[in-house]
Amino acid sequence: MYSMKRGADAAHQPTTRLSLRPLYNSSLILTTALILAIVSFTFLNRGPEAHAATWNLVWGDDFSGSANTAPSSTNWLYDTGTSYPGGAANWGTGEVETMTNSISNVYLDGAGHLAIKPIRDKTGHWTSGRIETQNSSFSAPAGGQMAVEASIQMPNVTGRAAQGYWPAFWMLGSAFRGNYNNWPGVGEIDGMENVNGTNTEYGTLHCGVNPGGPCNETNGLGGNTPCSGTTCQASFHTYRVEVDRSTSPEQIRWYLDGVEFWHVASNNPGMDATTWANAVDHSFFIILDVAMGGSWPGNPTGATASGIPMLIDYVHVYTA
Repeated sequence: MYSMKRGADAAHQPTTRLSLRPLYNSSLILTTALILAIVSFTFLNRGPEAHAATWNLVWGDDFSGSANTAPSSTNWLYDTGTSYPGGAANWGTGEVETMTNSISNVYLDGAGHLAIKPIRDKTGHWTSGRIETQNSSFSAPAGGQMAVEASIQMPNVTGRAAQGYWPAFWMLGSAFRGNYNNWPGVGEIDGMENVNGTNTEYGTLHCGVNPGGPCNETNGLGGNTPCSGTTCQASFHTYRVEVDRSTSPEQIRWYLDGVEFWHVASNNPGMDATTWANAVDHSFFIILDVAMGGSWPGNPTGATASGIPMLIDYVHVYTA
């Protein structure tokens, strides 16, 4: 999300394998065949699951609190204005809003959700909200895994009224904080991005150098998928990223509602060990925001609806 194109509560458990002894009675064989057919249908229709056997919740925010109050200052800090101190203008993306710490833009709704609401004033200027975790130590331990997961309803707006909307749930390498000029080498993992109210989740890794490099900057290495059942805008869906350092090659996997739709590995074509380590093998902080405009979605127009919030039910971090 810093680039010009930003690219379930319960842990996923491994599938149980069944072992059956040989059966000689024909009726038992028929019964067993039926059972196996049912089990096979169930297994083949399950989505991909995480590799870890056990996940430990190490941090989380469920956004409980009174309506129209600020999120926990213990957990979150605000990014305000149009850039980091000394960083790229317009947050490096060309977006047009000013980020604020006002409860008009960032607030608890009293129903267990965080709301981030972009607002257009009478002069046509946009304000919105962008918050980061105070904690910048989230990491996959060497030989282990980290999962960062959020339940989110994207701003419920589509068509011409959604022009310029750019909600996101993402992470930056902790070494970016206080420097603000070492992107993309420090690593960016976009767990969820969406533009212009389309029914699509985008997941992306940014790394290396800009432009070009192993992550094809400024685009990054990204995949996308539609939300199913209901659109991304119409209801809550679960967005999850797993950083897996327990495998060789190491991997990052993206999930929508528990189903893997994209992954990047440390042996991707053109990737080198130093670039991967600089981008992935360290700690991160988490960001939630709704940008307006920029090089990817294009700028809002007079038809763009004001005041449609992104709602976040929870953000959880697990390790294994």
